[in-house]
Amino acid sequence: MTSPPSLSARLAALCLAPVGRHARERATLHILDWYGCAAAGAATATGAALWTGLMLPGRPGEAADPWHALLFDAAVGNILEMDDIHRAALCHPGPVIVPAALFVGRRLRAPGTAVLDAIVRGYEAAIRLGRAAGAGHYRHWHPTATCGVIGAAVASASLLELSGPATAHAIGHAATRAAGLWQVRLEPNMAKAWHNAHAAQTGVQAASLAQAGATAPAAILEGEKGFFAAMCPGADPHAVLAPTGDWQLHDTSIKPWPACRHTHPAIDAALVLRERLPGRQDPPARVDVATYADALGFCDNPMPRNPAEARFSLQHAVAVTLLHGEPGFPAFAPEMLQEPTVAAWRARIGPSLDDAAQQAYPAHFGAALTLRWGDGRVLEARLADARGDPERPLAPQAVAAKARANLAAGGWPPARTDTLVAHCLGLPMTSTPISLPHIPLPTEVLLS
Repeated sequence: MTSPPSLSARLAALCLAPVGRHARERATLHILDWYGCAAAGAATATGAALWTGLMLPGRPGEAADPWHALLFDAAVGNILEMDDIHRAALCHPGPVIVPAALFVGRRLRAPGTAVLDAIVRGYEAAIRLGRAAGAGHYRHWHPTATCGVIGAAVASASLLELSGPATAHAIGHAATRAAGLWQVRLEPNMAKAWHNAHAAQTGVQAASLAQAGATAPAAILEGEKGFFAAMCPGADPHAVLAPTGDWQLHDTSIKPWPACRHTHPAIDAALVLRERLPGRQDPPARVDVATYADALGFCDNPMPRNPAEARFSLQHAVAVTLLHGEPGFPAFAPEMLQEPTVAAWRARIGPSLDDAAQQAYPAHFGAALTLRWGDGRVLEARLADARGDPERPLAPQAVAAKARANLAAGGWPPARTDTLVAHCLGLPMTSTPISLPHIPLPTEVLLS
């Protein structure tokens, strides 16, 4: 009797389906968004440290080409917390899958359409795995790396034109190396970026191994010592193959602000209430932020010590938004953390669990914000989804504007930015080899 196909084989077959123009056009926005996020991330002290640390040991300034370029590209896309996210998968696909696909595409001189197809397929694999891995996995593991590595493998396999069985082996090789521990978010450090770099490189190498005929465990996902058994308590492996109406790329959110996505519903609600505030001279006595448990677990931090912690602070994000409007990079700079008025407002903000938001999570990221004055006045706003989610998507023009602003913040000159934007948006019509650049290291640290 023939054994039924493994989960990795069925996932590979599903992801290798034909990709249409609509999905390709959406993928161009995620490439453009990644470029902006990565260029800005490269302009930080973390970016500079990674650039140097990824050089050949004992040979400062000598790059381990070509892997150095891929590792750096993948490392910097998440540093400033502006990268895309799939809510139900709790995964940021872009920082891992986009640089991996571009790397392989350049090496193969692949046309733009092939690179876009690879990205769509890579997102599909990572997101489906993340949805199945569930909350038990998210408790200790970083899904952007653990699931992103498999997305990078599928994207690379797509560009290498591997068969379904060979792509299943690429998935197997990637899954055996899946890693990324959440201790990185509990103390000041730069290691989270290394998760993404490792995942992108491993995904590319996994597909290369499969192309060479190297085999991997067929049951690496569902086996008794496989991915779900070892890393995902309470997982639903069958969710990997659950029917969906469209490619999962279309259900992926693009962030408008440089902060952890768990803060964004509260930021959005703060923007709503800011329009109704009586003024800074009449501050509320208390600000209540009610949201879901993971937002509290990741972002309940009333006294952030540095910009990285500020990007994971509900109190800081809401305070600067109520005071200054839409939060850009300056909202999380050291000067803003130390600003007395911001600190005073942070102290008034109390996060709590909201039952409605918790029940909707992770399919929806919601929050309620309530401002209370001592004389009994109350202002309230509740949002079920944040700006940039599929229910409230950013227009293509807004994505391009975000990318342009981030590229400028990363030191890119306007002419170079114009060329990049035009090239990205033209990829669905491109049959010639792609010529999109790697992320360079700016000459100085521009962002914190």
